[in-house]
Amino acid sequence: MELQITSLDGKSGGSVTLKDEIFGLEVRQDILHRMVRYQQLKAMAGTHDVKNRSEGVRTGKKFKKQKGGGARHGDRKAPQFRGGGRAFGPTPRSHAIDLPKKVRALALKHALSAKAKAGEITIVDTLVTKEAKTAALRTQFGKLEWANALIIDGAEVDQKFALAARNIPQIDVLPVQGINVVDILRRQRLVLTKAALEALEARFA
Repeated sequence: MELQITSLDGKSGGSVTLKDEIFGLEVRQDILHRMVRYQQLKAMAGTHDVKNRSEGVRTGKKFKKQKGGGARHGDRKAPQFRGGGRAFGPTPRSHAIDLPKKVRALALKHALSAKAKAGEITIVDTLVTKEAKTAALRTQFGKLEWANALIIDGAEVDQKFALAARNIPQIDVLPVQGINVVDILRRQRLVLTKAALEALEARFA
């Protein structure tokens, strides 16, 4: 697949050929679903917690005789009493699941292929601004029709560009190391610099 290279000013800067083994796969929704679930579960804090019977603040004394009428209760920490511990309540844990490294790499390829198949990939030469001005960058994005985009730069993102773009709604800017399936799918357009494209091709070589 061949795409035109553009600039932030909207000027054409040649063309580039995307490799079919990265951007030309037949998209499998099941692999994308597995990867999205893997990322979302891994991002969950898992800090939910309640007090169980052993952590209750009530007395541990047996409050009535074992026999002589009434139920045979122990202490007031039992779940059926007001103020008692909760039975089978949530405790802090990790929600993360395992997913093979090869499947994760394949899911990223399928996400890139999905964007390429939909015609939602843009290649730019560089992402550099002279001043960290959000208003000026928003105007440029409007001309380029980047209303909802994930922008991937090379190993390092230009600091002024990142500062100018961070307050624009529905615009995410990441270095190429941070590219992931969830962010690719949640944004309408994927913008890659030439440096990011070279890094991806080297990564999957």
